[in-house]
Amino acid sequence: MAKIAYILLCHKDPEAIVQQARRLTAAGDCMAIHFDARAPAEAYRRIRDELAGNPDVTFARRRIRCGWGEWSLVQATLYALEAAIEAFPGATHFYMLSGDCMAIKTAEYAHAFLDARDADFIESHDFFESDWIKTGMKEDRLIYRHYFNERKHKRLFYATHEVQRRLGLTRAIPADLQVQIGSQWWCLRRRTVEWILDLLRRRRDIVRFFRTTWIPDETFFQTLVRHLVPEAEIENRTLTFLMFSDYGMPITFYNDHYDLLLAQDFLFARKISPEATELKTRLGQLYAATGIAFQISNEGRNLFRFLTGQGRIGRRFGVRFWEAESSLGHERELMIVVCKKWHVAKRLLGLLKQVVNVPAIEYLFNEEHTPLPDLGGIQATLEKRTRHRRSLMRMLFEYHDSDRLIVCLDPSNIDLLQDFCSDRALTRILDIECNFSDDYLVGHARRIGLAGEQTGAAALDRLLPTIRNDLAYEADRLRDAGFANYARIRETDHPEDNAQRIAAFLGLSVDAARGIAATPGLFAD
Repeated sequence: MAKIAYILLCHKDPEAIVQQARRLTAAGDCMAIHFDARAPAEAYRRIRDELAGNPDVTFARRRIRCGWGEWSLVQATLYALEAAIEAFPGATHFYMLSGDCMAIKTAEYAHAFLDARDADFIESHDFFESDWIKTGMKEDRLIYRHYFNERKHKRLFYATHEVQRRLGLTRAIPADLQVQIGSQWWCLRRRTVEWILDLLRRRRDIVRFFRTTWIPDETFFQTLVRHLVPEAEIENRTLTFLMFSDYGMPITFYNDHYDLLLAQDFLFARKISPEATELKTRLGQLYAATGIAFQISNEGRNLFRFLTGQGRIGRRFGVRFWEAESSLGHERELMIVVCKKWHVAKRLLGLLKQVVNVPAIEYLFNEEHTPLPDLGGIQATLEKRTRHRRSLMRMLFEYHDSDRLIVCLDPSNIDLLQDFCSDRALTRILDIECNFSDDYLVGHARRIGLAGEQTGAAALDRLLPTIRNDLAYEADRLRDAGFANYARIRETDHPEDNAQRIAAFLGLSVDAARGIAATPGLFAD
């Protein structure tokens, strides 16, 4: 009878991880966990302590810091596989999971399903011939070396890529490998995993090659399984049900998707919303149940596509994800820096990045050329960003794999501030009050087209009071809006006072915020 060793890669929510491990091992299966080294050590200790008495749970011997698109995700998987192979000699299958996955079938059903099929379940398509990659890099993922993370070090990533391209510094793919691509969520037999680990011990050139490819978790196992296993023993599919939106982002499942999920021809589903407490409770009870018959219709993708394509606000699926009413999510925290002097806010963001590990984006609703990732076109223009503002923010949270995000807004964007502050997410505002010299106001008038280089001094003298009053009106309107979690730092205030407000805004210690507030030239023009 099948015995599944679940390979769990996770980076947050220790309580959910503990519950997931207990649910899946209660029915006779086992689990190997890799908990991202970026996460707090205390969270990892909590998981270890809670699961210490469970003989069906083991941990990767080494924790590493994982980054989206990096080799680190593959290496973390290999560490967990090695631990599982050693700890669970009776395991027949190894199933890749994330913390966002939940079972949509019983253990009884899953074991019978795997017993009836002597095969590896992994999606794998020819890298060059298939159209699996819709946009972005294709061949360049492989033939150039990628040393930097595209999300963390965007400029370095593309600069090193461009240098290699211009100098023709391409490299050859290992001659005996036909590179495949597909979903990272797979279920492999024990023999296949042992073959892969043995091959890697003998062929260090394979590791060297994939270590500097881009997004290797979509090609590494997919390629090696096809290299080692006869085609007749591979089912080209994943057993984890997942769907993607028109913008290429994973679709999230909610409480009213329970019947839909159980009817799909899959064993697990991702992503389950953190807010879907009822769905998580029902699915959590499902795995250990017995005697349940499942009516498989497998209509999920077509039905979802039809309903969202009609633009309906249906009870089953809720609003279309790009509508303004969609929520950022209870568990997320949006921190907004508001300042009329954009260079001051950008300077502050640069300082914050040195202190907190939180993605920070400059004036994305004000500057067309603010660096943003490719999100399927929704980020292409200011008009699109503003119209789909909540969707854009959700996608940025997803892209950066973070529950916290810092952005900058101009005080004139009061409608955006009101919209974000009415969301279920926790929204904090840090208002930066600056002094405005006449020279600055003249420059501001020219930037916004109220004055030109030939505008005379007399005309400027008449214009400046109006501009100053307009800026004062924006500031008063922001203060009078009554936003919760609102703080203001002033150029005229003592750095110690500003430090208190920065600390509250970021959730930092006052000592850490003091260094930011006391930075020479923080408010300088």
